[in-house]
Amino acid sequence: MAGQQGTSNVGGMLRAARERRGLSLRQVSNATKIAMMTLEALERNDIARLPGGIFSRGFVRSYALEVGLDPEIVIQAFMGQFPQDSVTAGHPTNSQVEDHEAVESDRRVASTLLRLLAISIPVAAVAVYFTTAGRRVPAVDARPPAVGSQSPDAGPRPAVDGQQSGTESAVRGPAAGADGASAPADVALTPIASSAPVPSDRLVVQVSAIRQSWISAIVDGSRAAQREFKPGEEATFEVRKEIILTAGDAGGVAVLFNGMPARALGADGRVATLRVSPVNFKSYLVTP
Repeated sequence: MAGQQGTSNVGGMLRAARERRGLSLRQVSNATKIAMMTLEALERNDIARLPGGIFSRGFVRSYALEVGLDPEIVIQAFMGQFPQDSVTAGHPTNSQVEDHEAVESDRRVASTLLRLLAISIPVAAVAVYFTTAGRRVPAVDARPPAVGSQSPDAGPRPAVDGQQSGTESAVRGPAAGADGASAPADVALTPIASSAPVPSDRLVVQVSAIRQSWISAIVDGSRAAQREFKPGEEATFEVRKEIILTAGDAGGVAVLFNGMPARALGADGRVATLRVSPVNFKSYLVTP
């Protein structure tokens, strides 16, 4: 109800009288035992913050006496300005109004604590991050094993970049055309050029991605590859005992064993896993 206009401005009258006497709200509050929040509400004509009825008129009387005004005249002006609200029941009690200042103080303290927490939590998080960053364990590829196929043994972990196992002897990215664009996805796998025949106890496996596919290769017990291959990307593995080869898109991967084309690993979009050795690789070759 702040800012209500009536036949007079009681709040302005009280404030003007206080200022003429050179008094502060704190001095008036100490003398009348009325909370400063209530005195400020009186000066703003904000009777919603007053207890109502006889209590409000009692505050007006005490304020008027303290600043040298005739209390009866000021009360009549107050009732004329607020003919209904000054006697309306249901306003907060006097103790509630006087406690409002303490509540506001508590709110300010709580707000300050919240701001301090908002600052300290990110700082603590950064400190914890830098403390534990050096002890983090490298993430392990959590791709699901091949569905309906053999689950290869995990074997030792792959070497760090620059120290990869010697089983993957060559990896080539997608072939590029004259304009720098990637070659079509159905580029044929080029056999390894070699002047000497491959020994019977050794197997050379070439893998090429016709389409983008996830490929895993465990060679002689060591993981040699486990990643996404882009269309046209190739990898070569030298096998002495066994290779466990898994393709996420069996129909999108082409394989050569000792330079000879192998049958399709499986259907398009299906996961397939093969165990191939120098002894059984010929059973996977394309028959004439």
